[in-house]
Amino acid sequence: MTEADDQTSSIVKTIEQLLERGEVAVVVTKVTGQGAIGAKLLVCEGSAAAGTLGDPMLDSLVTNHASRFLASRDETRMISASEFDPDFPAARETNLLFERLQPAQRLVICGAGHVGASLARLAAFAGYYTTLIDDRADFLKRERFPEEQIDLKVANDWGAALREAIGNGRGVSVAVVTRGHNEDEQCMQAVVRANPDYVGLIGSKRRTSIVIDRLRESGIPEEQLSNIHAPIGLDIGAVTPEEVALAIMSEIVAERRGGTGARLSHKRAQKTQN
Repeated sequence: MTEADDQTSSIVKTIEQLLERGEVAVVVTKVTGQGAIGAKLLVCEGSAAAGTLGDPMLDSLVTNHASRFLASRDETRMISASEFDPDFPAARETNLLFERLQPAQRLVICGAGHVGASLARLAAFAGYYTTLIDDRADFLKRERFPEEQIDLKVANDWGAALREAIGNGRGVSVAVVTRGHNEDEQCMQAVVRANPDYVGLIGSKRRTSIVIDRLRESGIPEEQLSNIHAPIGLDIGAVTPEEVALAIMSEIVAERRGGTGARLSHKRAQKTQN
């Protein structure tokens, strides 16, 4: 096995470990420049994890830039080394491909009523691995949800079921769309503590405020409470369960991708005016 083969094997193994832990990383490949073309460096959040681009200085520059790339939400980007340091040897000739690595996006839905069921089907269609949880087994019949991407879980205990489904919270969105205050609160007590990437709670402003106030009284920090999207979803004038599910899914995608939820036609008009 060559040195390049050893490097590739090490990177592949490290990627598998990172994804199992739900972590985010970036693979950087040298596309043009001096030295070995195709050399790779894997950078997880904070530091280099495996591989090398063949130059310690370049490895260091790329590692320092990795956090900015991850914060940008880009999936891939070609970057010239001159963006890091114009004095780097052959900076203009050195081009690097940055590629984001992250676990498959997952959605955990509390409540398999009309909205929860519609949301599960829509999320599966959008490519999300979905866990649909309810304490009513009759609502979780497989014939209602034939999609392979939907996992059905009967909650004998909401807290235990949610902790298992959410895991470390990385790459996980949670939509709480249960049938009442008590179920909402039981779910939210577990969800907020699990710290997923997104938390949304369905209901009117009054209903969601009651649940959030109870969470506050139970000792949940304000920082975590401020991350709750309540009422859940974007304002698209939704009425039917399917439309409400679309409003919720739209907000989840916007949070993930860094979108604003504004009309694209308005954005084009603003650019024309400027």
